[in-house]
Amino acid sequence: MVEKVKYGSTIAALSASEAMRFGNVNIVTFDADPKAQFVEERGAKASQDIKPEFVTAVPHKTQVTYRTSDEFLWADDDYKIGILQKFSEKASRALARALDFGAYHRINPLSGTAITAWTNYLGATTMRVTAGSDPDKEIEAAAGLVINSDVLPTGVAMDPSYAWQIATARYPDDRKKFPDFGLSVDVTQFQGLRASVSNTVSGKPDSADTGVRAIVGDFNQGIRWGIQKQIPFTVIPYGDPDNSGQDLKGHNEVALRAEILYAWYVFVDRFAIVSSNTGS
Repeated sequence: MVEKVKYGSTIAALSASEAMRFGNVNIVTFDADPKAQFVEERGAKASQDIKPEFVTAVPHKTQVTYRTSDEFLWADDDYKIGILQKFSEKASRALARALDFGAYHRINPLSGTAITAWTNYLGATTMRVTAGSDPDKEIEAAAGLVINSDVLPTGVAMDPSYAWQIATARYPDDRKKFPDFGLSVDVTQFQGLRASVSNTVSGKPDSADTGVRAIVGDFNQGIRWGIQKQIPFTVIPYGDPDNSGQDLKGHNEVALRAEILYAWYVFVDRFAIVSSNTGS
C-alpha cells in the first residue's frame, strides 16, 4: 500500500516522502539563509546571527474500513485472494488521496467536512490568483507570486477540469497552444514544472468544490511528509469495529481494514493557489 500511495496523491507524485520516526517530528529551520564570505590571507572571519528554529510534523492516522458478507471466506483460496486484492487496491487509492485532502484542504474524505482543529494546511496560503479562462497565464501569475517571495517553484498540481482547459487551448488559427500536454490525467510536466493532475486539488467528489484549480510552489521543501507506520491489513470477524451499532458475527459480516499513519508539515508561504474562490 505504501508503494501505491505515489499513484493516487499529487503530493506523493511531486514531493518525495521522508523516513520519519513515530510521533511528532521536529523539523529544524533557520530564520535566514547563511551567506559565504571570502577571506584573504590573514583576513578576519565574520559570523552571522542566524537562529535555528523548528516546526513540528504531526502524525495523522488514516483508515479505510469496509463491511462485507462473510460468505466469501467459505470460497476457495483463489476467490478469497481476489476479493482481498481488490479491496487492497481500492483502499490504497483512498489512503493515497487522503494525504492530499488532509495536507491541502484539512478535509476528512469520509465526511467531506473540514477538520477545523487542524491549522497547518496548504489552503491557508494568502498567495492567490483568480481562476478564469487563461489557465497558462494564471499558473504563470501564481508562479510569479512564489518567485517574488524568494522561493523557486518546482511543481504544479491541477484539477482535471483545469488541465483540460490547458490541453484544449488553441491559438486563433486553431493550433493547439500546448500540443505536448496530454488529454489524460497522466501529465508529468508543464512549462518546466513537474505536474500532477487529480480531483483531490478541487476536493471533488469527496467534498464540496473548494474552488482550487491549481497549486504552484516548492514541493521539494514546502511539504515535508512521510509514512510513519503502515498497520497490517486486517480481516476483523467479531465486534463492532466501525461503531455502526451492529455486531459483525450477528449479521454474518466481516470488516476489512487498512490503515496508514502519515505525518506532515506544510510551509504555506512557499505555495500559491489558483482558485475560483479567492476567499477560501
